[in-house]
Amino acid sequence: MTDARTSLRSYLQQGRDTLLWKMDGLSEYDVRRPLTPTGTNLLGLVKHLTFVELGYFGPVFGRPAPGIEAWFDEDAGPNSDMWATSAERRADLVAGYRAAWARSDATIAALALDAAGRVPWWGDGGADVTLNRVIVHVIAETHRHAGHADIVRELIDGSVGFDSVGDNLPEQDDRWWREYRDRLEQVARQAAGPEHPEPGEQPRG
Repeated sequence: MTDARTSLRSYLQQGRDTLLWKMDGLSEYDVRRPLTPTGTNLLGLVKHLTFVELGYFGPVFGRPAPGIEAWFDEDAGPNSDMWATSAERRADLVAGYRAAWARSDATIAALALDAAGRVPWWGDGGADVTLNRVIVHVIAETHRHAGHADIVRELIDGSVGFDSVGDNLPEQDDRWWREYRDRLEQVARQAAGPEHPEPGEQPRG
């Protein structure tokens, strides 16, 4: 039977790998360009999660995390960890993310799951935590952003899947997917009522 530490570590790595896979084969422009009104972009997600791992598995447990200071730099501006500047090289940011994994994994291996830590940025005065809680928190954050990356990558070139193209979706051709989407749009309009008429119709009411 797999022990809890190994299981948690496996789920964390799964999210890490998926996030990086979402950038495979894309240009510098595509990994950086914002695809949502709030600017969500693939390389920015990698940069953000690097700081997440450095912070939660470093200072929270009194362990060193070189580079984490930039996460708390008020002069950097709001949301500065969610995008890469033109001077920041993609290869360097990916290497930095992998280096953060190594530091996180060292913390996970070295400490007991009930080891005590403190998150100073959680609420007034911070919050006391265990390693187990922090691992679960970072797993949730990583997979949440991997989900963001799923949508961003699909918007860029239509690629979908968990860790390979289409591996967790029905095996259908492009025509099936267009018809499927159109069917969902029709159902949504029907459920919403007259304020969302079919294309070409005038709103009623």
